[in-house]
Amino acid sequence: MKTMFAAAAAVVAGLALPGAALAQKIDLTMGIIVSPGDAYSAMTASVPERVAKATGGRVQITVSDSLVAPAQIASAVRDGRLPMSAALHTYLAADEPRMGIFNLPDLIGNIEDYQKVRDAFWAKDVARIWDEKWGAVVLAEGAWCPTRLFSKTPIHSIDDFKNKRLRVHNPQTAAQMNALGAKPVAMSMLEIMPALERGVIDGVFTSTCVGGAMELWRIAKNVQDWGIGPITGWAILVNKAEWAGMPADVRQQMQTAMNGLQKDAFGTYNAFVQAALDNMKKNGITPWTAPEAERRKINSAEYSKAAFDSWYARAKEVDFDGPAYVNRIRAALGKPAS
Repeated sequence: MKTMFAAAAAVVAGLALPGAALAQKIDLTMGIIVSPGDAYSAMTASVPERVAKATGGRVQITVSDSLVAPAQIASAVRDGRLPMSAALHTYLAADEPRMGIFNLPDLIGNIEDYQKVRDAFWAKDVARIWDEKWGAVVLAEGAWCPTRLFSKTPIHSIDDFKNKRLRVHNPQTAAQMNALGAKPVAMSMLEIMPALERGVIDGVFTSTCVGGAMELWRIAKNVQDWGIGPITGWAILVNKAEWAGMPADVRQQMQTAMNGLQKDAFGTYNAFVQAALDNMKKNGITPWTAPEAERRKINSAEYSKAAFDSWYARAKEVDFDGPAYVNRIRAALGKPAS
C-alpha cells in the first residue's frame, strides 16, 4: 500500500512540475545611464512595471545606473555581465560608425528625420549589428532630447567657437569642432558640472532635457541650438542567450510591452523637450537657435568635411561603403545624393 501511495505521489509531483516550471519567476537586471529629466530615464524607469504587468509578474526587472560605466553598458550585455541594458548608439560610434549616423553634419536634423531613416532601413540594419557584434536582441528604441550647446559665454557665430573647450560625446562632433578651431573634450556626465565651475571646459554639448534637469544653465547660461549632432538614439537590449532561454510566451509578452514603450518614447518626445525649454525660460534663460545662414556656414565643407572623412575612413575599416550608406540615408529623407 505504501508503495502504491508513493508511486501515486510521484505521479502527482511529476504532473505538477510543468506548471511549477511555467510559473517560475525570471529576475533580470537592466543597466542604464544617468540622464535626469530625459525621456530615456522616464522610459527605462517604466520597464519593470510594464514587463511585470505584461507577464503577470513572472518577469521581475531591476534597473540600476551604477553597475557599469556608460561606455561599457552595451559590452556588459555582450559579455554576460548584465542580462539587459539601455545603451546609447552614439557611445559606440567609434567602434561601429553606423551607430553614429545622427552625428554627421546636416544629415539627420530632428526626431522626425530619425524615424524616417529608422523605418526605411536603419532599424533592421542596426538590429543585425547588435546581434552579430554585441550578442544582443533589440527590444525597443528611442532618442534623447535634441542636443544643445550650454556655454558660459555666447557662441553665436563661427568665430565664437575658436579656442573654446567643449565637451562632446561622439567622434564626428569632435572632428567638426577641431575644424572650427574649438577644443573638443571627452567627459562623463558626472564630471560636467564641476568642470564648468572650475573653468576646465567652456561649454557642453548634451541633451536639452538632461542639461535642463542638471541645471547646467546656472553656470552655462547660454543655451544654443546649432543643430550639431542633434539626435542621440538609444536601444533597450537583452542578451541573446538570455532571451532564447525564456519561454516563448514570456518573450512575446515582453516584446508587446516593449513595443508599447517604444511607441510612448517617440510619442512623448516633443513634450519632454518643450517641458525642458519651458522650465529654462521660467528661470530666466532664453534658448537661442542659430539662424539658417549660420547653420549653412557651420555645415559647409570647410567645417563638415573632417567629420565625414573620419566617418568614411572608419566605415572602410569595418568593411562597408560609407558614401553609399550616407546616400541611402539621404534617399530616405528625400534629399539629393551627395
